[in-house]
Amino acid sequence: MFRFGKVLVQHAALRAPAVTVPRLYHPAKATSMDSLVSRFHQLRFNSTNGSTFVSGFNTQGNAVIDNIQSSALPSSQFKTKKPTTPGKRWLKRVPRDHLYKGKAVRALTVAKRSTGGRNNTGRITIRHRGGGHKRRIRILDWHRQETGTQTVVRLEYDPGRTAWIALLRHDKSGKLSYIVAPHGLKAGDQVTSYRAMKDQEGDITRTVAIDVGNCMPLKMVPVGTIVHNIGLKRDGPGVMARAAGTYAQLIQTGEKGYAQVRLSSGEVRLVPVDACATIGSVSNPDHQHEMMGKAGRLRWMGIRPTVRGTAMNSVDHPHGGGRGKSKGNKDPRSPWGVLAKGGKTRKTPNPFVVKPRPRR
Repeated sequence: MFRFGKVLVQHAALRAPAVTVPRLYHPAKATSMDSLVSRFHQLRFNSTNGSTFVSGFNTQGNAVIDNIQSSALPSSQFKTKKPTTPGKRWLKRVPRDHLYKGKAVRALTVAKRSTGGRNNTGRITIRHRGGGHKRRIRILDWHRQETGTQTVVRLEYDPGRTAWIALLRHDKSGKLSYIVAPHGLKAGDQVTSYRAMKDQEGDITRTVAIDVGNCMPLKMVPVGTIVHNIGLKRDGPGVMARAAGTYAQLIQTGEKGYAQVRLSSGEVRLVPVDACATIGSVSNPDHQHEMMGKAGRLRWMGIRPTVRGTAMNSVDHPHGGGRGKSKGNKDPRSPWGVLAKGGKTRKTPNPFVVKPRPRR
């Protein structure tokens, strides 16, 4: 290492080779850092497909190295670009090499008609929307009522959501359907829905497979299991924990009544035990760390610019007007006067919330 002017330069011959250590490992299989590194390289180079992706998911919430095949979480590193342009300097995206490169199944899509955030009278009811690339809405199976085993054909990108989606083919009927891809699901895996399993009196021998991607009522799920796509009604669709990286943990259940579910926000909520839930967490958990790099990429997604309230006139926003940067001695609030940061706006508490999420 030597100093060249005011820049510190490291000679290439003195540069040590980088060692990539997986974030997820089983403590019983690695007693030290050296054994962990050696085990990782052994799994990396002895794999049949040559993949360096680390996967494996335990329904009890602990991550283990069970296999080294490509999954719904392809890599722990983001894809970055050389800063040849200002827009590429801060661009940071999740790798999508494992996703299908072609188009979606046409029969499972519907055209999305853009409204620009306007209602039937032409007034803007949702701000900061408009333009963007043409899209087609993917029709997903939120109910999972069909029994039998389904095979994962491929994983795809959905422009209408943050998580990946999985294309399923029923083994008997051959029917195709889309679901939100759980973390760890890959092409060739088999998933099953147990929602249509009827209770029989005196039947104590029924068994269900607690595998990633399987759907079943909460009364069939063991306590402590990580779940997503949770419903709120007996025969209703899954409505909670559907975004990228979200999950919930079942902390109490039974044959009748309500189960207690802890959401990723920390909130504990009551859910009927007959409502559906899918084993595992949602794919693409690193979505929250992505950086678009430039404003134009957001315009491609149909997101328009946001103007600060203090930069508006007093008739346009409660923070507007005045001389200089001033909110007029008002607490932060929305354009319609609703408190925006920490203010209480709910008049009646939700009776199904056992423990609210922690507030800052």
